[in-house]
Amino acid sequence: MKFPQFYNPERVGQLFIPNTAQAVDAGVSADISPSSEDKVRIALLLIDVQVDFVHEDGALSVPGAVADTRRTVEWIYRHVNHITTIAASLDSHIPLQIFFPTWWVDENGNHPAPFTPISVQDVQSGKWRPLYEENWSREYVERLEEQAKKLLMIWPYHTLIGTPGHALTPALYEAIAFHAAARRAQPQFLIKGTLPQTEHYSILEPEVKVEGNPMGELNVEFFNMLKSHNAIYIAGQAKSHCVLETVASLVRHLGEDSDMLSRIHLLTDCMSSVAHPEIDFDAIANATFARFAERGVQLVTSADPIAS
Repeated sequence: MKFPQFYNPERVGQLFIPNTAQAVDAGVSADISPSSEDKVRIALLLIDVQVDFVHEDGALSVPGAVADTRRTVEWIYRHVNHITTIAASLDSHIPLQIFFPTWWVDENGNHPAPFTPISVQDVQSGKWRPLYEENWSREYVERLEEQAKKLLMIWPYHTLIGTPGHALTPALYEAIAFHAAARRAQPQFLIKGTLPQTEHYSILEPEVKVEGNPMGELNVEFFNMLKSHNAIYIAGQAKSHCVLETVASLVRHLGEDSDMLSRIHLLTDCMSSVAHPEIDFDAIANATFARFAERGVQLVTSADPIAS
């Protein structure tokens, strides 16, 4: 497939109102068979490709994300006739959440700065004190270290519902609309991250389960939807967090199913890691992906041939 005429690679990473009508018209004019006729079903899973992560002035901008997204958009246009389903997650937050500065204070009433880790010892010693849901907050940092083997990280306010930063980056949205019209296939959008009590890196499940809340458990319906495809391609942000944890969820719940694990294709040049002043998140992600590859997960690039 050639790129549609309306596509301008220089606008990837810029904020503008997507021209949905133009994208849809171009998709219809492409005259491609509907996805319902696909013999090989291919899913593209786009993780949190949102303004706050992708754009250089985003609240939690990921270095390299603009170029990643350009490659992702162009991968969609090149392979639109092969992509059966596009599913996109939207990290969706509100001002008072356990990983935002508002939730915690020190002994002087100061809130933690973004990128501050909070450990069980920090909470037990009183270095950081929760302002909300004190019992749960103490239990949370303990369960996080025990179950997820990580510390609570305080993040800048990002992807807040109702703000421009929450939106999918416009050039990508146009590509999704183009695919929907060309293949007569509705895109699937998944909201995650609204629970105040837990982090929600994986789009399939939160870091610590919140019993009794449908968003606090494994999203079985979405998981089964992905499993219904012959190949699952994954791109998005950030490689070190939401992409990594989503893939970890898939690998964990697929267990020893080597056939299903081999269906996962990570578009490694369509994702980048969060930059931290002290923690090498990218090295951690690369090491984890290498372990997943040993179990059958495929590490590919946007230039590689698509599954057939």
